[in-house]
Amino acid sequence: MSKMDVASKFFHACESLKGSAGCADMVAEGAGFEAQSEPIADIDTVLGYCDWMQAVGQGPLAGCQYEIINSSFDETTNTAMFFGLFTATNGGEGGPVPPTGKSTKSHYVYTVTVNDDNKVSHMVKIWNAPWALTELGWM
Repeated sequence: MSKMDVASKFFHACESLKGSAGCADMVAEGAGFEAQSEPIADIDTVLGYCDWMQAVGQGPLAGCQYEIINSSFDETTNTAMFFGLFTATNGGEGGPVPPTGKSTKSHYVYTVTVNDDNKVSHMVKIWNAPWALTELGWM
């Protein structure tokens, strides 16, 4: 399996809310996560982020969907880039406010680095969280 295949398989597992249980076999031990985005800025592991996605997507944003707009792979850095569109409605319980019925269409980018063992070793999420949270009625 190519490194891009590994990154794609991971991306789809994470975005389809498999959580750490559904992503762990694709992720290197201690794989780091970074984001300069308020709701997820304190998450520092890839698997921690996978669990956050699962909790949000099965709770306040149940029924959320994603679409890949573009993807690429840089063989020099062994890093895949996924540009996506996240669509969700705040209709479930467990969010920072009661369900608002408001929706968001929020662009985001993942960079997913794959190591020589064909495991995700690092991830960065680039996301304008205030835009999405405002659309959802959370801000």
